Amino acid sequence: MKRKTFIQLSTTLMATPLLSSLGALAQPKRLKNWAGNLTYSTDNVFYPKSVEEVQQLVKKHSKLRALGTRHCFNTIADSKDNLVSTRDLNKVVSLDKKLHTVTVEGGIKYGELAPYLHKQGFALHNLASLPHISVAGSCTTATHGSGIKNGNLASAVTALEIVIADGSVIHLSKAADAEKVNAAVVGLGAMGIITKVTLQIVPTYMMRQRVFTNMPMAQVKQNFEKIVSAGYSVSLFTDWQNDSVNEVWIKSRIDTDKEENGPEFYGAKAATKNLHPIIALSAENCTEQMGVPGPWYERLPHFKMGFTPSSGKELQSEYFVPLRHAVEAIQAVARLGKQIGPHLFITEIRTIAADKLWMSPCHDQTSVTIHFTWKQETEAVLKLLPVIEKELSPFNARPHWGKIFTMSPKVLESRYEKLNDFKKIIAGYDPHGKFRNDFLSREIYNV
Repeated sequence: MKRKTFIQLSTTLMATPLLSSLGALAQPKRLKNWAGNLTYSTDNVFYPKSVEEVQQLVKKHSKLRALGTRHCFNTIADSKDNLVSTRDLNKVVSLDKKLHTVTVEGGIKYGELAPYLHKQGFALHNLASLPHISVAGSCTTATHGSGIKNGNLASAVTALEIVIADGSVIHLSKAADAEKVNAAVVGLGAMGIITKVTLQIVPTYMMRQRVFTNMPMAQVKQNFEKIVSAGYSVSLFTDWQNDSVNEVWIKSRIDTDKEENGPEFYGAKAATKNLHPIIALSAENCTEQMGVPGPWYERLPHFKMGFTPSSGKELQSEYFVPLRHAVEAIQAVARLGKQIGPHLFITEIRTIAADKLWMSPCHDQTSVTIHFTWKQETEAVLKLLPVIEKELSPFNARPHWGKIFTMSPKVLESRYEKLNDFKKIIAGYDPHGKFRNDFLSREIYNV
């Protein structure tokens, strides 16, 4: 095994104490992530209920790390020392109907916020496939939904409240601190503990969702942008096992989008019942399809708000490439189909609009993402990822910060032109690396 690849194994907590299955057995009480592939490296987990309690913790400890809803598959939120969970910082603080903003505590889940906004006549511009993730955690890792005109979830942030290394509270806003906000929103947990987030909101809207099956890959090659522009949010699902896309999910706004309700869509056949992204599985927990109208928050996610995932028993990786390279990138991965297939549950292909957030994978580029939901076969996946990353290298692929990847720090540095500026901003708020963990030291600081 190459030394570089061995070092990167710590991304999945397998070859280091951070991911050791032996460590998991020795420390049965330690928290795990929701998929169960990662055991956090400390028993010291604090659950503050107020900003003041967060400040006290930050002042008391020399090293600590914020922990959200534990949906990351790598060690980005891990700490050997102290974890500060934002679980109980989960309230709506204020709603400004004139400015169309909502301010929330960082630990609130989208599934908790969305129904409240809808009742007030408002909505978010997009949601991720799972609604069970926290606002601060999702934004700081650039989590996203789909839609060629829709930015990631972080792109809705207009202001932040953060407890920084000396225990003081800072407030940053787009209006007054645009450059600092561009560094802090997708901040990878490096600046401090995010206690409040202000989000831009829009008037509420209704949606419908239709699913089509078995789209010939030739149609994807010839008409990719037309296909992904056919609705407000479009996802393609494939297992790479034949020359077709298994399913196409089209989520349309009733007020603005034309509904794709014919029997065919670019050679794909309209589904006759609700489907799961993995077609063999029950669609019971999936959001309503078949063109049935419903509020935005019951259609944008793939899974229902009331369904809480427990252990995912899966691994996830995802790569962002510029939209202009979408077809080439898809073809590159398709050539690996026989290698990928035995270890894969499903791949989802989505689009995200460009943003100005320095550490966002969509910084200055509208992107297509190729997402892999793997079987929990860590060793096999870690062997496959360098192969996939090599195929996507000509397109300067950027990985999702919260998922498994093996790219070297030097490669990451070459693909984030604002990385050095980001580190300078962070140094002003955390000069001694109080919030820096092994993941940041390795991937961002290359030490």
